[in-house]
Amino acid sequence: MSIEKSSTTGPSPDKVRVVLCWHMHQPSYVNPASGDYELPWTYLHGIKDYTDMAAHLEANPQARAVVNFSPILIEQIEDYAEQIKGFLASGERLRDPLLNALAQPVISADPEHRRSILEQCRRINRPRLVDPYPQYRQLMEFADLLDQQPTMLRYLDESFHEDLVTWYHLAWLGETVRGSEPLAKRLIEKGHGYSVHERRELLALIGEQLSGLLPRYRKLAEQGRVELSMTPYGHPILPLLQDLQSALEAWPDAPMPEQVTAYPGGEERARWHLEHGREVFERAFGQAPHGCWPSEGALSEPTVRLLSECGFKWAASGSGVLENSLNGNGVEEQQRNGHWHRAYIFQGEASGAGENSVEPTRCFFRDDGLSDAIGFVYSDWHGDDAVANLVVKLEEIAVASKDPGNTVISIIMDGENAWEHYPANGYYFLSGLYEKLSEHPRLHLTTFAEAIEQVEPIALDRLVAGSWVYGTLSTWIGEVDKNRAWELLVAAKQAYDSQIDKLEGPARDRAERQLAICESSDWFWWFGDYNPPDVVRDFDHLFRIQLAALYQCLGLEPPQELDHRFTHIGTGSPQMGGVMRQGRLES
Repeated sequence: MSIEKSSTTGPSPDKVRVVLCWHMHQPSYVNPASGDYELPWTYLHGIKDYTDMAAHLEANPQARAVVNFSPILIEQIEDYAEQIKGFLASGERLRDPLLNALAQPVISADPEHRRSILEQCRRINRPRLVDPYPQYRQLMEFADLLDQQPTMLRYLDESFHEDLVTWYHLAWLGETVRGSEPLAKRLIEKGHGYSVHERRELLALIGEQLSGLLPRYRKLAEQGRVELSMTPYGHPILPLLQDLQSALEAWPDAPMPEQVTAYPGGEERARWHLEHGREVFERAFGQAPHGCWPSEGALSEPTVRLLSECGFKWAASGSGVLENSLNGNGVEEQQRNGHWHRAYIFQGEASGAGENSVEPTRCFFRDDGLSDAIGFVYSDWHGDDAVANLVVKLEEIAVASKDPGNTVISIIMDGENAWEHYPANGYYFLSGLYEKLSEHPRLHLTTFAEAIEQVEPIALDRLVAGSWVYGTLSTWIGEVDKNRAWELLVAAKQAYDSQIDKLEGPARDRAERQLAICESSDWFWWFGDYNPPDVVRDFDHLFRIQLAALYQCLGLEPPQELDHRFTHIGTGSPQMGGVMRQGRLES
């Protein structure tokens, strides 16, 4: 989306700007040794959430939003689309076990394979995605019995697994797809006994949704209806790459890794993630991003400077980061009324002149209360009531604003994990929200790219490193398993530094990309015994195979310590399964 200077006229001065920013990302689930996907979440969210989110914006021409993609997610969406295209055209191998189970004439009789399919198909929101369909509910009740008595699997023929995997994919289709595609309606009405032809029809529909996904967002951006932004390539926590000790700024007593004090070459790696991420983004969408939602909204002073040097006009984080940064700088509480809802410039990056000067990056900060209400509260409400409640809260902010022309209310949240907890995948809430905000007399739905050309920023004297989660970096460091993961990653980076100059061409490119995957924030998010045991197990395994693959890319034997899990067994049962968190610690 282009930013024209002529757009600075903006809305009427009494209108308050509202930005809805939806960030989408998934880590790389590919096992580098086999090329197979270990988990199917990328394509499942693609056919459900990313698809529905595009459809809502297409259906309301007056709506505006910021949609953020991680480049590693873009590559996976493209890969899945190509896999399905190749399979349907010439029988090329599908590298996702669940997708392959849908497509093959006969599901493998191997007991371990069938147990794995059964386990994956039970990972679903039962009240929202299963219970509305009586025949699917019966299948899942039988699957529960099989989970308790797995030896019974040997007595079942293929039809149970074929129906189960078909229903699983039907349930994961977006609400807009189920409501508009005759094939989806026909298969849902049939309910059982799905033939191989019908399952391949469903596979083709999935392929169509995935292959058309990125072009749909690109078209919306070209029409000026959506601003597309990006995160760093592999979704790393930039402040920790640049300075591991930055975690102590917001959490001075944090237990830090014992064996390492810094991430070697972290500044260079942070820049690589931004520059390579931009290349992937521009190839997919045909334009450069104006803004960056840094992975998990993690910012620090060095991070903001780097974003400015790389040409990003805006960045965003959590309100906890802003509050930590404002405390102690002499700003009185009454002067900070409404301080979340403004644009800021970090003063420390505004220095420099002439050839070395850069345009400062504007910073916006998430309204935690509004964003968390969408993520954790409204899913159990009637859609109309939820929209009305949110709009009233926005109106209250607008009425209280002493400077409406410079007010920007930022609602920033996960755009993929919340909706399965809503009826109809959030259809009624999202369609109602876009409609109400698009026509509201006091609220102006806009984007960050437009806002930075129209509002006056406030100078910020300092920026305390943190993220949107609690205003700290505690989700990714400061716990025994997270700290051990950093020690393993630093050891792998040291091996990388010792070997990378010996590699050239594609071999060097593979090693650079593999390191980026290892640097992802997602591994650290899931370490910690407060998370569910099966997810901790999965991500411990994924992290170790990614590290092992890095050593192999470098021509080195992986260390023996990667043969065994290093995390404690998870015992937690967090809200929403832990895929989302609230911006504030619950009191």
